[in-house]
Amino acid sequence: MVRRTVTNSKLQLLSALEVLHAREGDLNDGGGLLLRVRGDSCSWVLRYTAATGKRREMGLGIADRGSQKRAYASLEAARDLASDKRKLLKAGTDPIDDRQRKNEAERVAKEQQKADRKREHLTLARAAREYHERVVEPRLTTKHATQWIASLEHHVPESIWHKPIDQIDAPELLAALSEVRALADPEARVPETLSRVRQRLDAVFEDAIFHKRCTSNPAGAIRRKMREQIPAKPAGKFAALPYREAPGFMSRLREAEGIAARCLELAVLTAARTGEVLGATWSEIDLEEAIWAIPGERMKSGEAHTVALSPRALEVLQSMQGLHKRWVFPSPMLDDKPISNMAMLVTLDRLGVRDRTTVHGLCRATFSTWAYETAAARPDVIEACLAHREADKVKAAYNRAQFADERRVLLAKWAEYLAHSAHVIPLRANQ
Repeated sequence: MVRRTVTNSKLQLLSALEVLHAREGDLNDGGGLLLRVRGDSCSWVLRYTAATGKRREMGLGIADRGSQKRAYASLEAARDLASDKRKLLKAGTDPIDDRQRKNEAERVAKEQQKADRKREHLTLARAAREYHERVVEPRLTTKHATQWIASLEHHVPESIWHKPIDQIDAPELLAALSEVRALADPEARVPETLSRVRQRLDAVFEDAIFHKRCTSNPAGAIRRKMREQIPAKPAGKFAALPYREAPGFMSRLREAEGIAARCLELAVLTAARTGEVLGATWSEIDLEEAIWAIPGERMKSGEAHTVALSPRALEVLQSMQGLHKRWVFPSPMLDDKPISNMAMLVTLDRLGVRDRTTVHGLCRATFSTWAYETAAARPDVIEACLAHREADKVKAAYNRAQFADERRVLLAKWAEYLAHSAHVIPLRANQ
């Protein structure tokens, strides 16, 4: 181990007058303390040998030589500082390293204080509006971006909305949203609305965590609890649009813009389940053969299903080419994700039929009713188009082998029916 030493064992070698009248160069006060004069600059320096054997110099501040009295005070202060640094050396601590650690700790503490003050002023409302301006507005249409922030402003209680974002916990957020549901019109779709609110708050909190403005995401934590508190939907049929009104609806849907509108249109044309069309990938699509081959792991039955694509279905798919290398209907909001079911529900809302049909009912029940009531095909063919599981596995295998041409004809008839102007009946007014 290298012994820590200072330059001179004798101390206090300088007088105030010597400090006051010192000329260019270094004057030694003993114990490694130097008065260094360089032109108009005059400062105190401690020279020492570190534990590593390295010679080091540490600045101890400016030497005040405005008068003899001030020179004396500056000399005494420098000696006190030098004495403190020698004690550190004796204890095995390098004074320069010690100062750097203290400076870093002070810098971190100041940054923490600054962040704490900022968090105290960063309410949920401010964080949500900042996120909306930075992320949501550039990605959505003006109308949908406005709806996004309005849903939070209208449904998040004031007690939570204007509270510092890092002080909101999961139980109080759940209680606040539960209170909103309790006060709502029983006929309103409040649970569905609050689900959207929770999803949007989830995004706000995740963004705040990323930017170190809070440390937890209560909106994510209450996801399961919200589902537990929302009464289960009674079993029954899905609301579906009468098939005689389907051509009129499809005429308006074809005019609607956006990925969600095209996704919904393909789902109707193919009588597909919501999850099947939302998760469609380009690897499943064969445009030349006009086939959509859905793997078994994405089917409710667990069995692979092939969908024949009508000319209009092909046009829809061709219009989606180039948007994403994997997803046929990519989300404009989330990277490498398909659109959500909510996007299609919003489309139903825009077209004024959301109170009369679900996506599932429109895509499958409407098709099924049309096919059976018009005798468009044999029942086995209709059920095969709907990908309903056949209890008899031998019969199921036979059906898959034999019904390919008949299913293609049936879906082509369905597409023709939906597009034929002679079948267009105005949608009846909302009840």
